[in-house]
Amino acid sequence: MARGGNPVFAGNKNFKASSAYSGQSRSFSGETGAGMTSAQLQDLYNAPPAGPAQTGRMTYDDVIIKTVGTLALVLVGAAAGWIFPILTLPGMLVGLILGLVNAFKREPSPALILLYAVFEGAFLGGLSGFLEGLYPGIVVQAVIGSLSVFAVTLLLFKSGKVRATPKSMKIFMIALGGYALFSLINLGLMVFNVTSSPWGIRSMDIPGTSIPFGVVLGLLAVGLAAFSLVMDFTSIQQGVTGGIPAKYSWTAAFGLTVTLVWLYVEILRLLAILRGNN
Repeated sequence: MARGGNPVFAGNKNFKASSAYSGQSRSFSGETGAGMTSAQLQDLYNAPPAGPAQTGRMTYDDVIIKTVGTLALVLVGAAAGWIFPILTLPGMLVGLILGLVNAFKREPSPALILLYAVFEGAFLGGLSGFLEGLYPGIVVQAVIGSLSVFAVTLLLFKSGKVRATPKSMKIFMIALGGYALFSLINLGLMVFNVTSSPWGIRSMDIPGTSIPFGVVLGLLAVGLAAFSLVMDFTSIQQGVTGGIPAKYSWTAAFGLTVTLVWLYVEILRLLAILRGNN
């Protein structure tokens, strides 16, 4: 399985390729004949086979429905954050805390996942409203960009042209670690006023060019988020194939939401740096 990327899936053993639930239906079917008459066995044999939904296993429909519902609450929170910018900071802090709690919980909590969606949405709404005031139309551009990356990544995954191989996973983890370290250093420089640039080092031009560091780093981050989507799709596919319980569709929906939020923020920041440099 593509483990080690999104902590929502990486820390949950149920999304392994060889799930402990994959053999349950077979072992159960071998026990159903005990104590039954020949007529009852014949009726059972003639009955249509039970699908994943009837046996309480996770399906793609479960994941889609819960993901759409979670994203809908993100939009509700975003509307509140847009109208009331004072909710931006609380939304960021509470969203971060709930995100970490949900990411490392062994069992999914629908209530906490939906609360995360609302607070994270409030943060996104406040941030989006602020940048929209500076660069009109940037939010629509960021939304279209995010949906485009998601759609292309999903199509490439379904066609089999993109896969989370062990080699690509190693490259991803190295790149992600380096990007995370840079982000922490850049944040520290901004907090302690070492740099007055609005985006820190990202706003500075690459020596000898007029291209900001943030453009190159932004493209790298979008690529990392897109590959994280590939790992999310892989984990969900293996979860469905392994026949894990339906409740883990909440985990899958949360994982996808986290990755999509990251993708949107990276594209929004990249666009802001590009437009601010004009």
